[in-house]
Amino acid sequence: MTVGLSAAIEAILFTSNRPLKVRELQQATDADRTAVETALDELREALSRRGLMLQRHQDQVHLVTRPEVAAYVRRALRPDVTGKLSPAAYETLAIVAYNQPVTRSRIEEIRGVNCDSVLGNLELRDLVTEVGRGTGPGLPKLYGTTMRFLQVLGLENLEQLPFPEAETSQRNA
Repeated sequence: MTVGLSAAIEAILFTSNRPLKVRELQQATDADRTAVETALDELREALSRRGLMLQRHQDQVHLVTRPEVAAYVRRALRPDVTGKLSPAAYETLAIVAYNQPVTRSRIEEIRGVNCDSVLGNLELRDLVTEVGRGTGPGLPKLYGTTMRFLQVLGLENLEQLPFPEAETSQRNA
């Protein structure tokens, strides 16, 4: 099956997280400028009845969401997970960080409350993730922190986590 140039450009733009220059599209597809411009026109026409559009500014091209459907996209991406973490989220995140891999039931045992929604929120923010399954009944999920967790805290690795005060005082004794 042969893929057309406009389909290849669509795929490139779809996976790109930034606008691309026409020259970059030429290099990626081994096509001349005229062929790329023609393919961009075909793509623009094909997208005219879709939820995406081709955005063009001088020599840069970007595949973006149409403004008419932006509200749906925002709702789907759950903007309610942006902003600051709640105290409950920080507590849960600390428990996961210091006890990983850890089950939800162990987290709830330590916190003393149900943690389903908090864990879901932390997963949506890519701060915790399932890292395996436990051996108990029902093979419970084991949670651990993510690379994003390290990035947010500015740590190179988990060994850089500060020790809780109780452990610090025991180490100094």
